[in-house]
Amino acid sequence: MLTNVYGARCIGIRAIPVTVEVDMTAGIGIHLVGLADTAVKESLLRTISALQFMRYRIPGKKIVINLAPADIKKKGSGYDVPIAVGIMAASGQEILPDAGKYLMMGELGLDGSVRKVPGALPAVELAAEAGFKGCILPEESAMEAIEYEAVDVYGVKTLEEVIQITSGRDCSHLLIRNRGKAASVEALGDIPDFAEIIGQEGARRGLEIAAAGGHNVIMIGPPGSGKSSMARALAGILPPMDVQEALQTSKIYSVAGKGNSSGGLIRSRPFRAPHYSTSLPALIGGGSEYIMPGEVSLAHNGVLFLDEFLEAPKRIIEALRSPIEDRKVTISRLRTKIEYPASFMLVAAANPCPCGYYGEGDRCTCTPSRRLAYMSRLSGPLMDRIDIHLWLHPVDTRKLVERECGESSAEIAGRVAAARQIQKERFVSDGIFCNAEMSMKLTGRHCSLDREGKAFLEKLIGSMGFSARACSKILKIARTVADLDSSPDIRISHLSEAASFRFLDKKDLMQ
Repeated sequence: MLTNVYGARCIGIRAIPVTVEVDMTAGIGIHLVGLADTAVKESLLRTISALQFMRYRIPGKKIVINLAPADIKKKGSGYDVPIAVGIMAASGQEILPDAGKYLMMGELGLDGSVRKVPGALPAVELAAEAGFKGCILPEESAMEAIEYEAVDVYGVKTLEEVIQITSGRDCSHLLIRNRGKAASVEALGDIPDFAEIIGQEGARRGLEIAAAGGHNVIMIGPPGSGKSSMARALAGILPPMDVQEALQTSKIYSVAGKGNSSGGLIRSRPFRAPHYSTSLPALIGGGSEYIMPGEVSLAHNGVLFLDEFLEAPKRIIEALRSPIEDRKVTISRLRTKIEYPASFMLVAAANPCPCGYYGEGDRCTCTPSRRLAYMSRLSGPLMDRIDIHLWLHPVDTRKLVERECGESSAEIAGRVAAARQIQKERFVSDGIFCNAEMSMKLTGRHCSLDREGKAFLEKLIGSMGFSARACSKILKIARTVADLDSSPDIRISHLSEAASFRFLDKKDLMQ
């Protein structure tokens, strides 16, 4: 008897259906075909042990299990549940008329329990698009889709519950939407408040503009000037993600096995801070068997913070060029090519020289050639892609002693949220969310200047020697400054402030 059960295979952040065909004929042996990897082949042992534990028998026949399409490699342990259901239905030990009407995934324990698998959100989306009656997932994985209402999602703990659903019984108590409202996502760890950071008014303004427009930032300054604290405080002024942003980010985390198993979509913007010695695959994404998203994708719609930026290997720094520009990363292998979204805010922190004290009186012990060699690790093409350049100096002693504090994160966050709302309405039909994501076409449409503004920008380009990309960055930053001022037009004051954040373009900076 031939039985078809359906699972899924994630390719990037989308899923494709996998048909688990189980056929029993005269003969002996169990054969698994369909380009399965080691984890899938091991599923036979897990499945047989689980079925025997539940007092089902393994028929003494030839069992052929085919995972179709056969030209796509199947990876992971998520095919245990559909294989087990297929064996029970094909052998006639259970009457499962609805076995082919559901998309199901899950790893089996030897006692018949069903364990979490990655890729729940893409699988649920596929079930809705393909017209399945519902989707059966491990309870912990199904909790990621508690806000998804386009299709019935069942969260199960054991194989016995899967049998109940596919046998056609009323299992509404297993619907994940009946488990209560989605749990709120835990906030990020210890986020400093800008009110706790003393001084650095110029850097505060730069980070406010960066948060309002999603711009990339590099902070350069001596040790102890507050670079790391300000970068972490930035997470506290970013607005929550809307539904579309949350869905994109949650799908990436779901595929990576880091989904919000407490319930619902991830609403807090990601803040990823890998060490500068991280490997290239860990940063960009990769893997031999299963191509996983890297830090640039896990930071999608959030912040990627790289401390000691100029200490990172050259190939790591330069690998950021393409994701910053394209807002996505494409990972190619011999037989496959996978694309992950990677629209993130890069926040980099670095010292101005090897000793760290250039620009602070006579404390620097580096020669001009050493300083130039150190800063040259930040190449021109990458520097062009970083919108805002901030130079931090040590905080004034009087301010430290008197503990003079500035605005709180809540006050800054209010202005940032208002500016982001303006951008959301501006780009409602363009498929982007903030000014930093504008293409050249959108920049020309939304960053138009009057005659005086064009003359001022032309003078700036001539005196500073800005590249075409740097000029585009200035226009985008000026658009964000105008949004913070609730101004529909870009004025000269906005252009002037935007240009002040491009000091790294000066050729004689480190002389």
